[in-house]
Amino acid sequence: MIYSTAIVPVNPEGETRLTRAQAWKGLELKARDARLFLAPGLCTRCEVVEESAAHFAREATIGGNNLREIVTLEPESKVTFFQAAGPREGAIINELFEDEEGALQRRFYCYMGLRGKEPNTLEEQAQQTQLAGENGYKAALLATVKPTRALVAEGNL
Repeated sequence: MIYSTAIVPVNPEGETRLTRAQAWKGLELKARDARLFLAPGLCTRCEVVEESAAHFAREATIGGNNLREIVTLEPESKVTFFQAAGPREGAIINELFEDEEGALQRRFYCYMGLRGKEPNTLEEQAQQTQLAGENGYKAALLATVKPTRALVAEGNL
């Protein structure tokens, strides 16, 4: 299984402060269209294709992989992406919370496997290493906050 987790501060020293509502709006926007929040060219397609009161489904092409994800939102708290189609299956969670000092944090965690593959193979271990590395999900967390700040500064969020 592939497991990864990371926590980053929403408001590191020296950055324009985001409120919880602003950070949440950024997360929600990313859930609906990841193209603004990922490295240029990484996400070439992302669209909501189905929506209900409890969830929505999006189809995306990220890193050359076609994905279908079922997305649930817990307002101002958590976004969960269930990998319904694509190379991996499992769940990816993005969560906002306050730490012991009351500072707003963003936590990412995922638990996935490679679809149609045996667990604990070298391929799965390589993906685990990649996702936990410096250019993995922690980088994605940090990358999401920057566009959110820009949208707030522009008055678009």
